[in-house]
Amino acid sequence: MKHDIQTLIRLFDDTFAASENTRLICCEDEPIYRPADAACPYHRIIFAHGFFASALHEIAHWCVAGPERRLLEDYGYWYKPDGRSEQEQAEFERVEVKPQALEWIFSASADFHFHFSADNLDGGVGPSPAFKQAVLKQVHAYLENGLPARAARWSQVLKDHYRPDRPLKSDEFTLDNR
Repeated sequence: MKHDIQTLIRLFDDTFAASENTRLICCEDEPIYRPADAACPYHRIIFAHGFFASALHEIAHWCVAGPERRLLEDYGYWYKPDGRSEQEQAEFERVEVKPQALEWIFSASADFHFHFSADNLDGGVGPSPAFKQAVLKQVHAYLENGLPARAARWSQVLKDHYRPDRPLKSDEFTLDNR
């Protein structure tokens, strides 16, 4: 099945525009979350360049953010672009475990290939083996204990659209070929 961003936007907006006052928006150079303000009456999850994976990743961040953080631009999170030091990269990986675990689940729910992201191309650092293992562990914890409510709802929407006859199974999530 083709992974068309217009379909993804429609699925997201049909699911969350009314209940969460949040819309999925394409296509800026950099992804960002913008809460509703005087210029725009709804919250915006903006993903980069029309990339399907970017949309899933940004939705994962939204699913992790609590109500107070969803009132702040980019959820009020620390972010340093490419060229992070080893210590800064370790902090980046620490805060990315849950979002990337959800992104992996969303990717599987949509029959889309997941790639770990170190988001540090200029720093020449890829995702560490420890980071990959932590993300995998979090995926299995989510599958065993349940996803956060918005994440569970989104995963179900994706499964209903992209793989209606195949539930997710924990053995789909391994570090082979990742």
